Amino acid sequence: MPLSRWLPGLHSLLHYRRAWLRPDILAGVSVAAVQIPTAIAYAQVIGFPAQVGLYACILPMLIYALLGSSRQLMVGPDAATAAMVAAAITPLAAGDPQRLLQLSMIVAVMVGLLSIAGGIARAGFVASFLSRPTLVGYLNGIGLSLIAGQLGKLLGYHTETSGFLVGLLALLRNLGATHLPTLALGVATLLLMIFLPRRFPKVPGALVGVLFATLASLLLGLEHYGVALLGEVPQGLPELAWPRTSVQEIGNLFRDALGITIVSFCSAMLTARSFAARHGYAVDANHEMIALGVANIGAGVSQGFVISGADSRTAVNDMVGGQSQMVGVVAALVIGIALMLFSRPLGWIPVPALGAVLLMAGWGLIDFAALKGFWRLSRFEFGLCLLTTVGVLSVGVLPGIFVAITLALLRLLYLTYRPSDAVLGWVHGIDGQVELSRYPQAHTLPGLVIYRFDAPLLFFNADYFKERLLQVTSEAKAPRAVLLNAEGMLNLDVTGMSTLREVQETLAAQNVHLALARVPELTLGMMRRSGQLGELKPPLLFSSVRAGVNAYRHWYKRQHETPAVKVS
Repeated sequence: MPLSRWLPGLHSLLHYRRAWLRPDILAGVSVAAVQIPTAIAYAQVIGFPAQVGLYACILPMLIYALLGSSRQLMVGPDAATAAMVAAAITPLAAGDPQRLLQLSMIVAVMVGLLSIAGGIARAGFVASFLSRPTLVGYLNGIGLSLIAGQLGKLLGYHTETSGFLVGLLALLRNLGATHLPTLALGVATLLLMIFLPRRFPKVPGALVGVLFATLASLLLGLEHYGVALLGEVPQGLPELAWPRTSVQEIGNLFRDALGITIVSFCSAMLTARSFAARHGYAVDANHEMIALGVANIGAGVSQGFVISGADSRTAVNDMVGGQSQMVGVVAALVIGIALMLFSRPLGWIPVPALGAVLLMAGWGLIDFAALKGFWRLSRFEFGLCLLTTVGVLSVGVLPGIFVAITLALLRLLYLTYRPSDAVLGWVHGIDGQVELSRYPQAHTLPGLVIYRFDAPLLFFNADYFKERLLQVTSEAKAPRAVLLNAEGMLNLDVTGMSTLREVQETLAAQNVHLALARVPELTLGMMRRSGQLGELKPPLLFSSVRAGVNAYRHWYKRQHETPAVKVS
């Protein structure tokens, strides 16, 4: 198979253009400048030391640079996945740092294997499964949970890092014990990260904020006033090791790993697709799932944690003008150099500065513009978004993903169970049929009901279909025939077939003939195999609504005089 299909990143690097080198180096250094403080901060979400966040960057970025098809996407630690990993493994680790790291490695490898299996099984469609309101609601919930869990770093008290309610209760308990020097440094860093990018969009706010806090802490001796510092960061690159586990442990972590896989992939694809569309190319969801899976295995074996597509660092890459996957290679090398040569200065970073980075990350996950749009376009989907957020805040980050999936399924079932339908007629001057509910003045042919059902006819909506068709027939004046416009019935199962036969028999008992028009091929195949409706040709089956109407008009003419209504 062609190299461009299986290793698109490597193919791009092998056909590298000299003109790309300068912008790629600039973009790679810029991405690393943002990645270093945010990766350290996201490691703090789970309870890891700084180096673990950086370990989760290097090998995954190199792997994705070879396998990934997106020229802009940067992978690395992500706020949402970090919060989910913390929720999954912190209770199981019971305060043991080594156990916490081992569990993190296991989950990362499991997520990687699940992603690879999903890509091979062509399950990339899952990126489109969660509706945008559901995904926005889920990320809003994670953002609020992240903010609540990180307030302690800004106010100077210790608290658990997972859970919205836990974070709020800790805030209420410790508000009186706020450490003022910590609060002052954290707020100053936060304000710098908020306002600096507004004035200078190309300046990495997180990096400048952390550098400011570090210099202020050193110059003012804030450590002696009780401001906590990050502490010693081991020098050097991570050792590669396959995590040891058991079948029972894998079983216990499987549900959480599956939820993390879904969110990690959906988040990465949302970012990759948006930037690919901006630059006029497409990304293959199934291939991206495999690439992300291999990158996550890389994170696991290099003592890191689950990674995803990093939207903020992808935006930095795009803004600086990165041209190819070489940006990820450069960024990984810069982070590796920082670990080998600048590990001591990394330990001088104040903890409240990392808290400010995490608060900004949590705030960035909350999409107020999307909420406003949902309210304007669909109150139902606005409510679905809020329900998903409430689910995350009430039952937790990881169970929240299954709440989101359940809501998405219920919404899909509801839309299919009670789909739109219509009785059709004609209005002079408008081509084709119109819905009588929208055009009360529309004309119909005497004795003919033209009915459209806008969904597949399956076991869970078959009774509703029967109820609606018989209802509109009973409301018609002296019905003689029903013409079912079946163009929306894209599928038909055994229950739907039986229901269709029951409707035919019920109408026949009332001396009303049932005919079908525009039947999709898949539905028609089921009808042929069943043989329950009779011979599939006129007067039972028509290729178009017009053909069915003309057949009825000829029959009616033979029975009575020609109808006065002219069909347009």
